[in-house]
Amino acid sequence: MANTTEQVLSIYPAAAQEKIRVLRRLVIRVASEQNFGEVIEAIKWGELSFSVKSGSPFRMAWKAKTPTNFHLYFHCQTKLIDTFRVLFPDDLQFEGNRAIVLKLEEEIPTEVLYRCIAIAMNYKNLKHLPLLGQ
Repeated sequence: MANTTEQVLSIYPAAAQEKIRVLRRLVIRVASEQNFGEVIEAIKWGELSFSVKSGSPFRMAWKAKTPTNFHLYFHCQTKLIDTFRVLFPDDLQFEGNRAIVLKLEEEIPTEVLYRCIAIAMNYKNLKHLPLLGQ
């Protein structure tokens, strides 16, 4: 099994590699600009995983069974996806209570995902608030 970011990405088609790299840079940018501290990157279930001390971990991946999409996965027992559905009903597609579905051929909705990632990175401070304080 792949155990580094580059090993995981090397399994993906070129278009997915490019999109995931853009998304990874966005994660690092959000953490830096919002002062969330160090981003801990790991490989979990063969997927890229990201976490900060104040947040709920999330993962990103491309899967062969849905080759035209890639996903941003959140812990299914959080209020994150439910909140994102209310905040961004027309901007994002969702899979159950665990993922934002993104299309490889579409531009990444950077501004919306910036907000989603920032909320996830601050989840421990927001989880008691209605709509996570949004």
